[in-house]
Amino acid sequence: MPSTIRVIALVTGLGIVLSACAQRTEPPGDAGVCYHVVPQKGGKLKYNRLVNAPNLETCAANLEAMRLKFLRMGGTSTDIYGAYQANFLFLEQQGVMTSTSLEGPRYVALVRTGDGRLAIPGAMPTQ
Repeated sequence: MPSTIRVIALVTGLGIVLSACAQRTEPPGDAGVCYHVVPQKGGKLKYNRLVNAPNLETCAANLEAMRLKFLRMGGTSTDIYGAYQANFLFLEQQGVMTSTSLEGPRYVALVRTGDGRLAIPGAMPTQ
């Protein structure tokens, strides 16, 4: 029985050590500031202040407008990153995902409608 407790303690301790070593890139937490995030060489991130926004949806809409403008000017980047109040925003073909870290799990914030606009999940009727 004591050897089982030792094994459990060892595995638990190893898990804590490994989780502490995992890289976790967190965005800035400035209240109401929407950033366009640009990956740089060497894994660094550059945060370009885009607008002051009252909420995450407004920040995502401004990032989407910027993405569409770049595409009309001949750009090729369809996926872009943003940051708003300690959350990363990932504008993708399916919609906008959010996460509290660059490496962490992503959750749906906004989805694309049939005509490509962004909407809150469940707000649009399914057909």
